[in-house]
Amino acid sequence: MSQRLKGKIALITAAGQGIGKAAALAMASEGATVWATDVNPALLQAYQGVAGVHTATLDVLDKAAIARQVAALPAIDILFNCAGFVHNGNIELATDEDWDFAFNLNVRSQFWMIQAVIPKMVAQFAQTGHGGSIINIGSVNAYSGEPNLMPYSVSKGALMTLTRNLGDTLMREDGVRVNQINHGRVLTENEAK
Repeated sequence: MSQRLKGKIALITAAGQGIGKAAALAMASEGATVWATDVNPALLQAYQGVAGVHTATLDVLDKAAIARQVAALPAIDILFNCAGFVHNGNIELATDEDWDFAFNLNVRSQFWMIQAVIPKMVAQFAQTGHGGSIINIGSVNAYSGEPNLMPYSVSKGALMTLTRNLGDTLMREDGVRVNQINHGRVLTENEAK
């Protein structure tokens, strides 16, 4: 491998499986020191013996837990914001609970993660001239608005607006890149069962 991320510290949410796990393994193989977090500690056991990967249980719906995790790291060069949930249901079937959970996990948790890491990334930029990178995991459904995934689609659209807003302001002022990957359907462990 090219070791493009050698010396970088990456914090990844929902790294127990799927896209988060693939990102953690890829970043570690490129030389990053990876902090792979997940709400399910059993999923993190798969990282035992993987070079460059440390694990921590993290509930991204707990703002205080996020603050503790970020404070425990000496620096954060990369935030890979992967926590999310796909809600089924159209406008007639979606419940208030579906709507609240979609926005809490797919938008608010990513907002909280960004808010927590920004001070460290801004300080690093001021000291070294090297800014941080925040990568939010979105979805093509942010554009398409698939009717049977209404709460999910709308929440990913909100995340895209958050990403654009922060990308414009943080890069210009503080050297922090904020981008969003809007992927299509991904066959993860959950869907393969």
